[in-house]
Amino acid sequence: MQALLAEEPINQEPGIAQEITAIISAKQHPYLMLSNFENRTEDIDSLYKMSNRQLLWLGNRNTEKNITEELNLLANAANHGLNPKNYDTESLQQKLQLALKLKPDSYKELALYDTALSISLLRYLHDLHYGRINPQGINFNLKLREKKLLDLPLLIKNSLTQNTLAELPLSVEPQLKQYPKLKQALASYRQLAANTPRLKLDIKKTLLPGNTHPQVGELHRFLIAIGDLPEDKTVIGTEKSSLYTDTIVTGVKSFQKRHGLATDGHIGKSTVAVLNEPLSQRVIQIELAMERLRWLPELNTGASIIVNIPSFQLWAFDAIDQTDANIVNMKVVVGKAALKNQTPVLMAEMHYIDFMPYWNVPYSITKKEILPKLIQNNNYLDQENMELVSVFRNTATPTALNGETMNLLKQGKLRIRQRPGGKNALGKIKFIFPNKEDVYLHDTPANTLFSKSRRDFSHGCVRVENPQKLAEFALKNQDSWNPETIKIAMNTPKTQRVILKKPIPVLFFYTTAFFDQFDNLEFYPDIYGHDAVLLKTLSKANDLSDQSLFISSNTAQQALIK
Repeated sequence: MQALLAEEPINQEPGIAQEITAIISAKQHPYLMLSNFENRTEDIDSLYKMSNRQLLWLGNRNTEKNITEELNLLANAANHGLNPKNYDTESLQQKLQLALKLKPDSYKELALYDTALSISLLRYLHDLHYGRINPQGINFNLKLREKKLLDLPLLIKNSLTQNTLAELPLSVEPQLKQYPKLKQALASYRQLAANTPRLKLDIKKTLLPGNTHPQVGELHRFLIAIGDLPEDKTVIGTEKSSLYTDTIVTGVKSFQKRHGLATDGHIGKSTVAVLNEPLSQRVIQIELAMERLRWLPELNTGASIIVNIPSFQLWAFDAIDQTDANIVNMKVVVGKAALKNQTPVLMAEMHYIDFMPYWNVPYSITKKEILPKLIQNNNYLDQENMELVSVFRNTATPTALNGETMNLLKQGKLRIRQRPGGKNALGKIKFIFPNKEDVYLHDTPANTLFSKSRRDFSHGCVRVENPQKLAEFALKNQDSWNPETIKIAMNTPKTQRVILKKPIPVLFFYTTAFFDQFDNLEFYPDIYGHDAVLLKTLSKANDLSDQSLFISSNTAQQALIK
């Protein structure tokens, strides 16, 4: 009860209410670097309605304590990869002492400082929960949230009433277990970047185990500093050996694995380039990974499949926050870095699986790759086990190739598909989750590609290393399906479609910093340049509109009609 009384405004003044109302109506604030707060107006209005348009921060018994706690939250926004400057932290701190000395009848000045504190806190919490930009604006086709589950004004009001301001970030940050791990890693890598000398290896010829090089001691100390080798006090500061020993090779292999490189222990051009990157680059990657986690809507608690595109890996979870080593994990091949072939970021639901599928060749591939070969060789379709059809349907009747049908094919009025079999580009199984980009997961006869460390070779779909294992995961609760029946279906010539009893959410994601199931922090190359695009977009970020985050009732109704 004492806390409640402490938060009751002392001044119940009409003058204060008028000034607060005027500020909210204007949607502009002179104290703030980003003066326009139009996209936060609804929340600010709701927050001050709870206090009858009276002061929230000033004019009560806990004024200085509460404002100090808020400014500390804003000042520590960097702990979440956010920029304290975006929340006017220094400016509000500088104005604090003057604000505390304002007279009770200084209505305008009191209202300005009070509302500035509220807007800045709302901005911080909104950014922390939802992120700073609309991901769809940079071609991250994530699902919109169905409804607003978080009432930020109420959280702020309750935290003031209950003296729990310091706990606000924990209540709004993403709840996925990746997030607190990345937050801890961010603090560690910031410290490493500040205190660890940058490595500048100058290696002209690949350094092999047993070779010597004058910078081996530097490399040894660097690997200890970043955790790829256990600390050895006999080495730090006194190591003079230039021999590339087995111990250091072990550390290099660990580093290579964590950075998406071939784990052979050979220090060649690619490994040198990554070793020489500043640790500040890892800080940026972690910050961007945290930002991308904020974009994800609340995920279902059941089974799900996630492909992280730049890591060239797939994880299949029984529960989204499953962290044990029994997670189904496999290598994948993703789309080429060329813009037209990139695997898209998306969210969809897997509804069915095709065993021994046809490959319905996209017209872009037909036009650019198959037609030129077919013009040179009339037997090309037969050699590749392909056929002409009028429509992509398993029951479609093939059409013979002749002059007339060749012209129709050139016009896009006929299509090419590849029959099931050993040459089929989709292999023996196709996992289908309808989406507008028309991509899917599938098997492949080109298994040699999985041995490469960088695996962007496809036209956009994702090839999986172990399709039988993925099918076992998808069908494990399905009647009459087990490892043996799946194996039979994958070796029976007839195409067979299996409808899943319960759709499985599929997420094609893109993050260049990620904790694997063994709790190892791994970094990946920015193969599509998405990190660079996000950094540039964040530099221009404004208040994010809630309208861009949620499915409106009209949109939902239209979706039902369709």
